[in-house]
Amino acid sequence: MLSDRFGRIHDYLRISVTDRCNLRCLYCMPEEGMEFADSSELLSYDAIVEVVEAAAELGFRRLRITGGEPLVRPDLDGLIRRLKAIEGIEEISLTTNGMLLAKQAAALRQAGLDRVNISLDTLDASRFRLIARRGGLEQVMAGIRAAGEAGLGPIKLNCVLLKGINEDEIKSFLRLSLDQPLHVRFIEYMPIGHADEQWRKTYLPLTSVMEAARELGLPMSPLERLEGNGPSENWTFDGAAGSFGLIHPVSDRFCTSCNRLRLTADGNLQPCLYWVDELNVKPALGSREAIKELFLRAGAIKPENHEMAAKLHDESISHTPTARRMSQIGG
Repeated sequence: MLSDRFGRIHDYLRISVTDRCNLRCLYCMPEEGMEFADSSELLSYDAIVEVVEAAAELGFRRLRITGGEPLVRPDLDGLIRRLKAIEGIEEISLTTNGMLLAKQAAALRQAGLDRVNISLDTLDASRFRLIARRGGLEQVMAGIRAAGEAGLGPIKLNCVLLKGINEDEIKSFLRLSLDQPLHVRFIEYMPIGHADEQWRKTYLPLTSVMEAARELGLPMSPLERLEGNGPSENWTFDGAAGSFGLIHPVSDRFCTSCNRLRLTADGNLQPCLYWVDELNVKPALGSREAIKELFLRAGAIKPENHEMAAKLHDESISHTPTARRMSQIGG
């Protein structure tokens, strides 16, 4: 098992398969000016399988496929089938914007995908176009339905809260969890690659979610376990079919329980989402031991925590933040 300097055991690898996306969400990338990696720079599926085989020998058991938007990369079901066949890999999940999910959900499930997280920041079509800078709410809703029909559950909906943009929809999202087996996770807007004044103005702490939940006047209680539970603090209304969760990396760091490393689409192993440190796996390809050594080095240099809250208040920080945008890392 891979343990870092602070005793955290790592068994979870997030794998970005592309930095490209069919949306341009406000919190993820600029509308224009993004430079995408050439296809020749991306790790091949063979390379990804090789890296995961090494990771599995170090005790990694769970994988999450991310992007960009992972479903824009062809033959993703083929990759998932190969990854699921690796000895030691117990679970594979996918984070997607849902735009292409309706057509691929059944094939992904058949290939071995266990569940999905679907990004959904608004239930209003015009506001969707504002946040995503593209239309497509109906496609996302169709993707959610298809995921349920394919058995890709529990289905989690990732809602990034943006001050002045979508906080008035918190109660609507909470109500989604009452009658449907949907698990809504409210996420704080993180300053990945752009800790600027616009981020500070748009950032909203998640205390507003609990206030809205109490205003609904429904009994609720903490949810002790949810399959695939990561850093979210989960709650459920009594008798509800689903649940809601809070992921607050800025106002309440969860670094003490961090169990993940990240592999970017262009082949860099990142110990921490926020800091600049990364290790290129490409020179190690062809040697199982060399790849494993990179994982061990990633654990050795992983910092104790990020300092996003310090950036919120424009305080000094101890490391150098990454210049990559969220879409270039994989979240």
